[in-house]
Amino acid sequence: MSSHNTLQSILQRKGLRCNGMPVVMGILNCTPDSFYEGSRKQTEKEIAERADGILREGGTIIDIGAFSTRPGAGEVSEEEELRRMSFALEVVRRSHPDAMLSIDTYRPAVARMAVEEYGADIINDVSEGGITGIVDKPLEGEKNEGGVPAMFAEVARLGIPYILMSVQPDMETMLRNFRKEVETLRGLGVRDIILDPGYGFGKDVIKGNYGILHRQKEIKAAFPELPLLAGMSRKRMIWQLLGGTAQDDSAMRGTMLANLAAIQNGADILRVHDVKEARETILMANELNY
Repeated sequence: MSSHNTLQSILQRKGLRCNGMPVVMGILNCTPDSFYEGSRKQTEKEIAERADGILREGGTIIDIGAFSTRPGAGEVSEEEELRRMSFALEVVRRSHPDAMLSIDTYRPAVARMAVEEYGADIINDVSEGGITGIVDKPLEGEKNEGGVPAMFAEVARLGIPYILMSVQPDMETMLRNFRKEVETLRGLGVRDIILDPGYGFGKDVIKGNYGILHRQKEIKAAFPELPLLAGMSRKRMIWQLLGGTAQDDSAMRGTMLANLAAIQNGADILRVHDVKEARETILMANELNY
C-alpha cells in the first residue's frame, strides 16, 4: 500500500478525500506563549474563529495544541494542559462536530481524554514516544512495565492514527529509530502511522534541518506505505535564514518555498499556520508535477 492510500484510508474515517495530493493540517494553539503570535487562541471566540478559518481556507485536519514546545518555553502541568485542551475541544466540536482533529501532546492522559470524551481522530506526539517533552527536555517514567513507551501503548489501546515525530539530529539516527519504533507500534497493533522528521526538534537550526529536508525522500524510500508529515511553518530554520522573526511575512513566504521542497521530496501532509498559502502551494506543486 502506498502512503497516499494509507492517508486516504485515514481520511475516509471522516468521509474526506485527498485526491492524490498532499493535505493541509492547520495549527490551533490554545496557549498564551506559542512562538508565532498569530496562532495563540485562548478565548472561545478566538478558538471558534480559528477553527472556522482553517476549514474555510482548505485545511483538512485541525491540530490542537495546549502547550508550547518552543525553545525556552515554560513547563505546563498535566492538569493545565488537560484544562486548556478540554476547553478548546468543547468549542471546536460544538461548531464542527465532524471535523478531523489531531491532538498535539506527549502526554497519554491528554490523548486519552481527547479521544474518549471528544472523539479526537489523531494523536500528534512531539516526543517520539517519550524521548523528550518540551524541546530537548527528557521525560521520566514514561514507559510501562514491558519497556514500551506509554504513549505507544495508549495509542494502541485507543486504536487511532498516530504521528511519530523524530527528535533525532540526523537522517541516519532518525531512520534507525523509526525502524525500531514502527516495529514496536506494529507489534502493539497500531497500523495507521504517520512519520514526521521533526523539523526544529533536536537539530542544528540551518545545517541539520535543511540537510534532512534535502534527503527527505530517504524516509519515503524506507517506509513507502507510511504518510509523511512536514511541519516547518514559520520556524527558526526559516526566519533565521531570511532574517527577521516568525511574525514577518518573509517567514510565511519562506515557509511556502520550504513546503514546496517538502512536497517534491514526498510530503503527504503540511502542518502550517498559514492554511490558504499552504493550499495554494499544493495546487502549484500539483501543476508542476511534484
